[in-house]
Amino acid sequence: MDVDKEYFSNITTRERAIFEGAISMGALFHQFVGTPVNKNTKNSLETSMEESLKLQPAIDDVKVNIRFDKLEESMTEFEYTSLTGDMLDVKIYTKVENVTAIIRIEFIEELNYPLMYVEDIAED
Repeated sequence: MDVDKEYFSNITTRERAIFEGAISMGALFHQFVGTPVNKNTKNSLETSMEESLKLQPAIDDVKVNIRFDKLEESMTEFEYTSLTGDMLDVKIYTKVENVTAIIRIEFIEELNYPLMYVEDIAED
């Protein structure tokens, strides 16, 4: 069975690139928010998040940065905290045929909110 022809024939390549990145970003957010983290586990958690998302279809690359400033602000007396959306700065790069989309989440100070959005779309 040709999955692309069967299930994605009703959308454009551009829409598919956005869809793949957006669904992965939602999965990342809801899977990892609440994960215990501290300054010693920050890097390994970033790597785990990147590597797990790269397994999904059309994901070309993932860059995860847990903001150290937000992590430090949230530390408890037990020397760890739970990952929150305001700590995340993530870019997911999707590639479908000749279209690359960059889906991003970052904390926007003016909104006081971790916003998910389409940062860029390019065609080869």
